[in-house]
Amino acid sequence: MEPLNPIALDLGPLEVRWYGILIGLGIFLGLWLAMRESDRRGFDKDIIADLLLWAIPIAIVSARLYYVLFELDYYLQNPGQIIQIWEGGIAIHGGLIGAVLTGIIFCKVKGISFWKLADIVAPSILVGQAIGRWGNFMNQEAHGGEVSREFLEGLFLPDWIINQMYIDGVYYHPTFLYESLWSTAGILLLLWLRRVNLRRGEMFLVYIIWYSFGRFFIEGMRTDSLMLTADLRIAQVISVVLIVGALAVLIVRRKTGKADKRYLDK
Repeated sequence: MEPLNPIALDLGPLEVRWYGILIGLGIFLGLWLAMRESDRRGFDKDIIADLLLWAIPIAIVSARLYYVLFELDYYLQNPGQIIQIWEGGIAIHGGLIGAVLTGIIFCKVKGISFWKLADIVAPSILVGQAIGRWGNFMNQEAHGGEVSREFLEGLFLPDWIINQMYIDGVYYHPTFLYESLWSTAGILLLLWLRRVNLRRGEMFLVYIIWYSFGRFFIEGMRTDSLMLTADLRIAQVISVVLIVGALAVLIVRRKTGKADKRYLDK
């Protein structure tokens, strides 16, 4: 059985990979969703577009730098591969750090509430993550440990997914799929929470908690984790820190009155 071709278009010297296409699709659909919500909320759509012009390239660079820093020995020996992000090797946590820092600075410059903007775009971030994981699928990366074909068939997966999880004679956990489905469930949760009218900032904090909770367990299945020590996976450590931090911020903001405004407030 032949794996799916990770190259979508071969234009001679230029190869267009599914990895890049899927990341681009995730960005586009996330932007569309954020624009729709901005219209509904009476929020300036141009602000979303202006932010993305900065946040997307910075997030991609920071996601790559994060990955490279934790695989520094390899990339010092192969420096030419540092810029080859089309081959995979970007870390979502690195991208989030870059994007959030960009958003905070952007909002300060524009004189708008970071929390208000973060709440609007929170579901859009999960859209990008849910779709982007299929780029890992096309590259046959970010998978879990060995499983049997019977196990995968027991998940009622179509043959084209099962066959793509057959790598070098072994079937693997489709952890890309688990995370994509978890992110999709998170999108639905956040869209529902808009009706609940949480306090400002709490949509974004729920996003952090939701994604981090699922990532902690899914990361434990993966075979390609970035490691902090021989036993500690970096993504799991970061996930725990984010969950605790988000809960602490939520509690403090409520107790100090900084979260008195609600999501639907003008």
